[in-house]
Amino acid sequence: MTYALEVQRLDKSYDGAPVLRHIAFGVEPGSTTAIVGPSGCGKTTLLRLIAGFEKPDNGTISLTGRVVAGDGWMPPHRRSVGYVAQDGALFPHATVGANIGFGLPRRSRKNSTISRLLEMVSLDPSFASRRPDQLSGGQQQRVALARALAREPELMLLDEPFSALDAGLRATTRRIVADVLAQARITTILVTHDQPEALSFADQVAVMSDGRLAQIGTPREIYATPISIATAQFIGDAVILPAHIDGNRARCALGDIPVALNNIQGKCQIMLRPEQIDVTTNSIGITGTVADIEYLGSEMLLAIQVDTTNNAAPQMVTVRRLGGATLLTPGKRIGIRVLGEAIAYRN
Repeated sequence: MTYALEVQRLDKSYDGAPVLRHIAFGVEPGSTTAIVGPSGCGKTTLLRLIAGFEKPDNGTISLTGRVVAGDGWMPPHRRSVGYVAQDGALFPHATVGANIGFGLPRRSRKNSTISRLLEMVSLDPSFASRRPDQLSGGQQQRVALARALAREPELMLLDEPFSALDAGLRATTRRIVADVLAQARITTILVTHDQPEALSFADQVAVMSDGRLAQIGTPREIYATPISIATAQFIGDAVILPAHIDGNRARCALGDIPVALNNIQGKCQIMLRPEQIDVTTNSIGITGTVADIEYLGSEMLLAIQVDTTNNAAPQMVTVRRLGGATLLTPGKRIGIRVLGEAIAYRN
């Protein structure tokens, strides 16, 4: 199979300091990949290398089978790549229509073409006469997308395009952008540090850490079976507990619970997602005390101190509970049970 994008053993350093090390992955045509990781891990540098704004030190980048960096180098304007920056990067003194038409052949800068592109991103054609400062943040990002779409790219690169928007506008704009790109069947790469955004937006998620690709897989795989504790904690809330595994059972502060088999036995650490821990008002079996409640609107985070035996150190776990109303209050005694399997990691 020919990938829409294939990156092989990519390295990049600045002033002798490594930024990217041995990055390798492929992106299927028409799919969406999210590259997620903490600030400074190399996400934007990787995107700039793919776009052609930077040259790699080692490795190759191929677009639909054509090598564009590595054995030779192809400049950005010849790569058929669209790029939407975090701030949209619109020309402030040009109209929306002029912004969208920038880069198009002169004969293609027709009002009908501009109107069609505005409608693609759910904006009225009348917006063509406005300036960027007359638009909301979400509207500016959609104009930036329309400008990138105008050149009919084979690959679209989105560099944290929603991060400056408030929560409600970010979700709405993200859905519009995702729908536009899916309908146009444009292969897309989104760089973000927002974990829920990556999981909801992409067919494939690549987790980066310290300039390396830590794990790549479907959103479900990345969330349910993270390769390490660091990845588990970055990609979502995680409950990490010391445990002892014998066969396919782990003994820990939450009792004797099933664990996904991965050849780890004896002393280890296990990971559960907060939604795997259920609490009841009947203090039967494994028990604990509600230490704190964090109200988040549609859900709550409960900090629970688990009862321990044999003078073991107190164990605190975090539980996510849906619904804003609850009979639980700090100091309440509860029962605890675990749903599903834990993931084990070596100490």
